Amino acid sequence: MDLLKDLNKEQKEAVLHVDGPLLVLAGAGSGKTKVLTHRIAYLIREKNVHPASILAITFTNKAAKEMRERIDRLVEDVSDSIWVSTFHSMCVRILRRDIEKIDYDKNFVIFDYTDQQNVVKDCLKELNLNEKNYPPKSILEMIGRAKDELITPDIYLKMYSGDFRMEKIARVYELYQKKLKQNNALDFDDIIMLTIRLFLDNPEVLNYYQRKFRYILVDEYQDTNTAQYSLVSLLAQGYRNLCVVGDDDQSIYGWRGANIRNILDFEKEFKDAKVIKLEQNYRSTQTILDAANHVIKNNLGRKSKRLWTNNKEGDAIKYLECLNEHEEAYFVASEIKRLCREQNRSYKDFAILYRINAMSRVVEDMLMKEGISYKIFGGLKFYDRKEIKDVIAYLRVIQNPADNISLKRIINEQKGNRKYNVRYSRETGK
Repeated sequence: MDLLKDLNKEQKEAVLHVDGPLLVLAGAGSGKTKVLTHRIAYLIREKNVHPASILAITFTNKAAKEMRERIDRLVEDVSDSIWVSTFHSMCVRILRRDIEKIDYDKNFVIFDYTDQQNVVKDCLKELNLNEKNYPPKSILEMIGRAKDELITPDIYLKMYSGDFRMEKIARVYELYQKKLKQNNALDFDDIIMLTIRLFLDNPEVLNYYQRKFRYILVDEYQDTNTAQYSLVSLLAQGYRNLCVVGDDDQSIYGWRGANIRNILDFEKEFKDAKVIKLEQNYRSTQTILDAANHVIKNNLGRKSKRLWTNNKEGDAIKYLECLNEHEEAYFVASEIKRLCREQNRSYKDFAILYRINAMSRVVEDMLMKEGISYKIFGGLKFYDRKEIKDVIAYLRVIQNPADNISLKRIINEQKGNRKYNVRYSRETGK
């Protein structure tokens, strides 16, 4: 198979750039996943790079699975040797091996959001703080942002010394971390933070992974936060063969800690970096690209690029301003029925996108009223279902007897006097 056959000029250039830092600015629909997978295949097939010395980081398990499948189609049965994973999966793998070096047990558990809320509520009770004045959800968001910036509880306390409210929250953060440690537990944000701590406190561990990963590739680099950036920067100091792919125009996760400066300032840290722009779009019509280019050009502090395509010009974009959400829903339902009637389309040909889940209610009501069958995507996740969480609580306690949060869930789900049961368990250890 010719790995370069179906690539355009810029894609080929990105695949063939083997050594040294590389920044690929990949516009929407420009084939960035193809570039990543072909680059990995090229390293293995043409440059005889051992698959185990390649690290490819994505943001979702779905993206990691898709990348593995594509690599296997290009180079048979090597993806198991390559580290293709999310940031968190990679870090868990590293921590399972060496977390004892920073005083945790290897059988640590990872608390989900409900577990985290329970820990915060316990902290508030111990500190005599009211949940109405200090909502657990808000406190967890602040703790998460602190961890994204690698801010530890002691630093957080110094930062907000003298600020009455924030100092209280810093105390909650401090106690929260102590309780996690007592339970031999990590939360989601700890996973990367503790991996960085492991590396900094144990240079031999960092050196091992720096030597192991000769080539590092990171997808969706515009969505990385400070902790993720620091982790990649540490690992890449070995060979400096770091390839990051992203698009500053698609950075939409600033609200959850993403730092757009990571991609904008890449060339400042890696002054010898090669920059390649993927501007040919394979997904959209030129009409849509012209509209997108016209809007995005007004963004400040962006890398200049202009998307284009060989596709057809396409239909004009239609814009309708409705009086309210009910009129909007009626128009959507009516338009679907009209197109089905006049163009012999099926309901499965349509997709309705909305900004937040709360907006679906009015649309659903109208679809039902008009007799249009539909399916909602993005409901409650399997592992968030109550019965699944109950079973997992038992498994966690079996694996990690120090997990008091899971033990409390088990006890409180039993019949009888729940408060008595919890107190009895704490006092007797039974």
